[in-house]
Amino acid sequence: MIQNSGFHLAQINIGRIIGTTIHDPIMEGFVSQLEEVNTLAETSKGFVWRLKDENNNATSLNPYNDDQIIINMSVWETLEDLEAFVYYGRHVQVLKDRRKWFVKFGSVFMVLWYIPIGHIPSIEEARERMDHLHQNGPTQMAFDFKVKFAPPAHNF
Repeated sequence: MIQNSGFHLAQINIGRIIGTTIHDPIMEGFVSQLEEVNTLAETSKGFVWRLKDENNNATSLNPYNDDQIIINMSVWETLEDLEAFVYYGRHVQVLKDRRKWFVKFGSVFMVLWYIPIGHIPSIEEARERMDHLHQNGPTQMAFDFKVKFAPPAHNF
């Protein structure tokens, strides 16, 4: 188990939806699960924070100026806690069904990075980490589930 050493794990993932907007009828199967999955995340071991709007999700946020791109950003105590949520339990079904609602993104669509405990990442920070991963591959600064890093030994 990777200890947090004064750090939490931040993550962002982005997806390009099949519908023209999140309100397109083709997206109903995905949208109808959001509240349940978000509640499950918030009650999961190690959950710290997630980005959300007035509808208790992040689907109205549009940091890429593209109505077909939606984001999800959260903070977890450990990498293992996030992996448990993403790959085990109810969330796995959403992953299996993702092709019903999302097209293949074609580039980096998810990034993980460590933040000092108590820090809430901004969307801009997340975009910078995603760009770093895209340009440099996995490093301590920005990585993914395939190439993982332990938390830093000390604060940046």
